[in-house]
Order: sequence, then structure tokens, then C-alpha cells
Amino acid sequence: MFETLKPQPADKILALVQKFKEDPRPQKIDLGVGVYKNAEGVTPVMRAVKAAEHQLWQDETTKSYVGLTGDPAFSDGMIQMVLGDAVPRGAVAAAATPGGTGAVRQAFELARLANPDVRVFVSNPTWPNHVSMLRYLGIEMVPYRYFDEATCGVDFEGMTADLAQAKAGDVVLLHGCCHNPTGANLNTAQWQSVVDLLAKSGATPMIDIAYQGFGDGLEEDAAATRLIAASLPETIIAASCSKNFGIYRERTGLLMAISQDVSKQLVTQGTLAYLNRQNFSFPPDHGARLVTIVLNDPALCADWKAELEQVRLGMLDLRQSLATELQSRAGSDRFSFLAQHRGMFSRLGTTPDMVERLRVEHAIYMVGDSRMNIAGLNATSVPILAQAIVDVGI
Repeated sequence: MFETLKPQPADKILALVQKFKEDPRPQKIDLGVGVYKNAEGVTPVMRAVKAAEHQLWQDETTKSYVGLTGDPAFSDGMIQMVLGDAVPRGAVAAAATPGGTGAVRQAFELARLANPDVRVFVSNPTWPNHVSMLRYLGIEMVPYRYFDEATCGVDFEGMTADLAQAKAGDVVLLHGCCHNPTGANLNTAQWQSVVDLLAKSGATPMIDIAYQGFGDGLEEDAAATRLIAASLPETIIAASCSKNFGIYRERTGLLMAISQDVSKQLVTQGTLAYLNRQNFSFPPDHGARLVTIVLNDPALCADWKAELEQVRLGMLDLRQSLATELQSRAGSDRFSFLAQHRGMFSRLGTTPDMVERLRVEHAIYMVGDSRMNIAGLNATSVPILAQAIVDVGI
């Protein structure tokens, strides 16, 4: 039967990673893959996570299965971190998943189960896996305008005009903070306008929040998600621990489904358990248990927050340094948007041909749509990148 299989489209980011590995040039710079790296180019294990691992190694007495939706303590900790006191705990159904990607996938499955004719509105551009999963599931996808190529900011007028076409039964996928791949984000007034628009249309918001703590701060980055969850009848949230806890390979995520009608929570919780059972039975537990230990130990939690803040401020410094270098070398402030963007990524707003020239001529690797990982830079590589951008004529 395997003779009927056809080659599948290669993942562009993973293909870029392979090209980078095969490049013999010693000065090469990797700005492609979405992984945080420190100034030495290492993705470190956070101090609190390492301490939690040691504690878990000492205290864990079994490797038996967890429940279908994971350890309730993990759900409780994550719900508090993401939502705070925005909604009552009894209004939230939650299930642990294999990473934020697993949470997104289960969210799409949940939406389709609730409405077989669901349409999902996605920003143009968005994280490529959003698009590929929707296509694989056969769910209709409706793009909405988001990134303004001219200003490298948000095309809010276009965004709201497109979202006005959504209706009850549709899902509107939003990036809770640190938009991937553009780095351009809504301000507080714009988020309120989105809430008003969704309240009028009856569409259900789905928030992908994978970078909480990487933008303006742990609490600040959750503000839009909390506003939406508190203001609308139903909200779906897919959260990831990969970035803010640095546990990429542990595959630790949480899907939340919120209803202001708390009588729906029991059925929704059962549905999340059912979906987990169909797709992978029991979710991974190791990373979830580490997160639970950190969030529930005051000393470890304080240390984790302090280290996360160092990571965030380091990325902001790199953004400002790059914007300053480009202003100096290009004699223009047209790259000032880099300092305004938030999170790991920014989109330069140039062509794939220019991106290819950066790779061929300067050994600088970024995704073809000009998304670059700011966390892949350091004090040495910032001026090299700035000069390369100027040299190729971006």
C-alpha cells in the first residue's frame, strides 16, 4: 500500500536548519529556528527548571499513567498564570497536551466537533503550522489582513474589516502576544476593539499564547487574553511552556476552553478528555510536572520569573541595538519598527530573493518571508547583520 504515498511538502524552517548545519562558513548566523539562545548560542536549562528536575528525581515514586487530561495541579497552575483572576476556575475546562502545537491541534478538533462547518479566521501571515493543520483537518480557513508590509506594523483597519465577516459558529484565531512571525502586536485600545467586534459577530476567539513573558512582561503579555476571556461568552486558549520555561523538547502545553455559563464546563471537560484519548491517550507528564513544581514553590517561581525577565530584557536590548546599528549604517530610521516589535521574531518586510542573498553572500539564515529570530543574535552578530542588510539593499 505504501506505493500510493506521495512526497509531502518539506517544512521550510526544518529545511533551513539542515542547510545551516551543512554550511561550512565559520561566520554563519542562524536566525531561522524559533528557539531562544543566549549570547553563547546555547539554549540553556533554566535554573528553576533544573532545580525542579532534581526535586522530581528525588520525590517521584512512579511512572504510572496520569489522567487523560493530565495532572490537575498542572492545569491549575497554568490557568492561574495565563488567566489570573479574569474568570472563575469553574468556568475553565482544561487538558494537558504535547506542547503548544498539541493544544492548537486539539483546539481545532474541538471547534470542528462543536461545529462541523466551522470556519477559522487566521492572520495573514500566521505561524505556518496553523495553516498546515487546518488544511490537514479539512477545516475551511479564512485569512484576515494583519501585517502592513509598508510600515511593518499592524494593518488594523484591514484586520477589522476582514474580521467583520466572521459570524456565530466561526472561530477567530488570535496571537495572544508576540505575534509569530511578524513581531507586530495590537495595542490595548485595538484589543478592546477586537473584543467589541467579536461580541457583535458572535464568533468564538481562539488565542494561541506561546510566548508569554517574552514581550512586555509575564502579566502584561497575558492582558489581552484575560480581557477576551472575561468579556466574551466562550474562549479557546492554547498555551505553551516551551519558550517561557525553556522546555522545548518536553512537549508541554495546555488547552483551555472557557464558558461564562459554568454549567457547560463538565461536558466540555469530558470532550477534552475524549479528544486526548482519540489522539494520544495520556499527555506527556515530565515537563508538566516540572512546571507545576516551579509555579507552586515560591522560591523557584521567583527565580524563574527573574531569569525569564533577564531573557526578555536581553531580547529588547538586541532589538534596540539592531535598530540603532541599521539607523547608523543605512542613514535612515526605516528599521525603527524593530525596536517596537515584541517577542522572538520580527519580519523585515523584504523579498525572498533578498533573504536568499543574505544566505548566499553573508551566511545569514532566516525564513524566506524575512522572519528572523531576534534571540539568535548577540552583541557580535548584530553589526554583522546590520551591515549585511545594508549591503544587499534591503
